[in-house]
Amino acid sequence: MQRLNQNFFQLFDLPESFYLDVDNLSAKYRDMQTEVHPDKFAAAPEQEKMHAVQMTSYINEAYSTLKSPIKRAAYILSLQGMDTESVNQNDLGMDLLTEQMQLRESLDELPKDESALPELDRLKKDVKERLSLKQNGFACEIEQGEYVCAKKIFHELQFLHKLLLEIEAGEEQRLDY
Repeated sequence: MQRLNQNFFQLFDLPESFYLDVDNLSAKYRDMQTEVHPDKFAAAPEQEKMHAVQMTSYINEAYSTLKSPIKRAAYILSLQGMDTESVNQNDLGMDLLTEQMQLRESLDELPKDESALPELDRLKKDVKERLSLKQNGFACEIEQGEYVCAKKIFHELQFLHKLLLEIEAGEEQRLDY
């Protein structure tokens, strides 16, 4: 059985990189879950049962983290000793704050009925494009060992990710999901 002290990339035998093969990750996850599922240890001693439960939980946490680009970015930064929870003014430039305000205003100004759907779709595509560009920038900074710059981009990714979720919630609300 794997060890609980491996970093998540090591656990899945993946390179420590922002970009990864999510299908490969998912396949390894399924294989590992099959291997350590607590039901397989029902007749085992208590210590082995407990280890299987702990390992299953650890594998779930690792998979959830690596599967999500935003969680994966935060995890990569944490492996480099960067605190992604603390944000100071140096992490957020005036251009980012202005962009945030403009995008939020454009979202807030939309009608609350289905007539807003085309504009929400356009806004969603725009935010997805920005996310993709920022993810590429983040990956480049990480590869170059520029963790302070990567942390700044991470905060931009957080904002764009949150905005995308708000856009999708707005679509669902207007479609009565």
